[in-house]
Amino acid sequence: MHAQIVLFDGFDPLDVIAPFDVLVAGSDAAGGELVVELVSAEGPRPVVSGSRGLVLNATAQLDPSKPGYVIVPGASGPIDGDPDELDTIPVLLARFGETAAVPLIREAMANPDITVSTVCGGSLALAMAGLLEGRNAVTHVLGLDVLDATGVNVVRARVVDDGDLVTAGGVTSGLDLALHLLDRSYGPRVALAVEELFEYERRGTVWT
Repeated sequence: MHAQIVLFDGFDPLDVIAPFDVLVAGSDAAGGELVVELVSAEGPRPVVSGSRGLVLNATAQLDPSKPGYVIVPGASGPIDGDPDELDTIPVLLARFGETAAVPLIREAMANPDITVSTVCGGSLALAMAGLLEGRNAVTHVLGLDVLDATGVNVVRARVVDDGDLVTAGGVTSGLDLALHLLDRSYGPRVALAVEELFEYERRGTVWT
């Protein structure tokens, strides 16, 4: 099984690192069965986040044929400002919809062996690209109205499990998302082992 975390220009680092660390620890607890990697639509490349130019390296291209999880983070940057002068979060999320990631994620969503997951504004990025109409999802509290306007059924929960789509709220919810995915795939013993290792207990109720 694979967990592909998608990097794009302007991504939020914590949306990526929190699930990455949890899933890597879960893979260790499950005997290494889960392959966790950072990917981009363009293939291996350094990708600049929206947080002070922090760079993470994508080591592979997003592959919608690999069974497992595709995880889309949100963006980091100013919330408000002139979109012609600043790369605000809404600008970055809208720009994601113009990248090669969208057709690849659409293909992943059509693959019955893949669950697409998002952290924070990741669900907004997909919704603004027209991928989540009619689905149940959540995003950061500041983006709930926008998510609703795209035709998504907004559920105000920490994690929303809509079958082959699992979304999570604000930035720290990436921890809870990843623990839920571990629980789904490998059972509560693995999820609990990671909770104990990280000294973190899942927050909120998972809506299913």
